Parts: sequence; structure tokens; C-alpha cells
Amino acid sequence: MATVRKWSNVAVAMQSALASAITITAISKANPGVVTATNTLVNGDYVYLSVQGMFQLDGKVVRVSGATASAFTLEGVDTTSFDTFSSGTAQKITFGTSITTATTMSASGGDFDFIDTTTIHSAIKTQIPGTANPIKYDFQNLWDPADAGQVAMKSASDSQAIRAFKFTFGTGGPIVVFAGYVGFVGSPGGQAQDKVESPAVITAFGTLTNYAS
Repeated sequence: MATVRKWSNVAVAMQSALASAITITAISKANPGVVTATNTLVNGDYVYLSVQGMFQLDGKVVRVSGATASAFTLEGVDTTSFDTFSSGTAQKITFGTSITTATTMSASGGDFDFIDTTTIHSAIKTQIPGTANPIKYDFQNLWDPADAGQVAMKSASDSQAIRAFKFTFGTGGPIVVFAGYVGFVGSPGGQAQDKVESPAVITAFGTLTNYAS
């Protein structure tokens, strides 16, 4: 039986800073992929990748392993079937902003926009998958204009700036990391005699990376 997890004791962290870009000179097609660079990263660091050529990695957040002075491994990322790398950078992420006011969290996206392939010979419509829709997280927050996490989300929303996020499910539990755009205006809402909440949405840029711990 699969492990059943609850939305309880979940830490939600948002990027507060990005370090200077490290120039990448090569990324291997391997499982996991290995990055060649003049490296200052250490094992356990999280990086934001900006990549050309191997577009599957562009905008992806990945954890560093196997770090040396000249290379590091993209932990858990199989690049075997990815396109050929041409250029790119990696930036260490500081997850210094905590989102501590979320009361609900729902995920959507990942479904495909289907392409109609029906011919005049078909008795029923046929279709094939096209582009996948981005992952979205919609959540409500206990409204607090002075809360540091909400202030940071509003700043990112106002500037339409991409931010990295990290969800940690309990101490030592699974971790989900990704980059995306947060939409948050800090508008209060709710029902009579109930708590005041404010909605937010994070729309992922690229794919999520999952780690068991």
C-alpha cells in the first residue's frame, strides 16, 4: 500500500535570493545528468537552471550532489533523452522566505491540450496529446498584510518575477521543488463570522522535481 500523507506539518518556502550565476560549459546525457562548470556549489544546495539547447532543464530547480571543483550532478534528473546542451547557467537558491499562513492547497495542470487528428474516414474523433498545461497551486491564506511571507508574495506578484519554491512534507519527509510565478494581491475575503482569507496561486514554469527526503 502506498504511503498516505496529510497536508499537515508541511513547510512552504519561497526563494529570497539567488547567488551569482555559474557558467555551465556542458551537461551530459546520463542518469543522472552531470554538469561541467567551475563549481562553488556543495552537496545539498538547490540551484535554478537557465539552459539553452537542453530545453527540458530550462527553469528547473534541482538539488546538487556529487559536487567537485569542476562539476556537479543533477540529483534525480535523468537527462539521457534530453536535447543537446548548448549554453546555460546555474544559480544557488536561498529559500529564506517561509509561507506560514496557508489553510488550503490544491494542485491542477499537467493535462494536455489535445490536437484533433480526425480524418474524413473516421467514425469517431481521434486526437493526440499536444502541449501540457503548467502545474498550478491554488491556496488560501489567513489574511495578514503584515505577514512577511505575504509581503514577499505580493512583491513577487507585483513585479511578475519568477521565484523558486520548496515544499517539505514533515521532518525528513518528501520534498518538491520548482520555479514559478506567484499571483497574490492580498485581497481579503470570506463569510460572516468566519476567518478572513486571501487567495494566492503559483503557476509553475517548467516541471517539478521530487525528492524522497
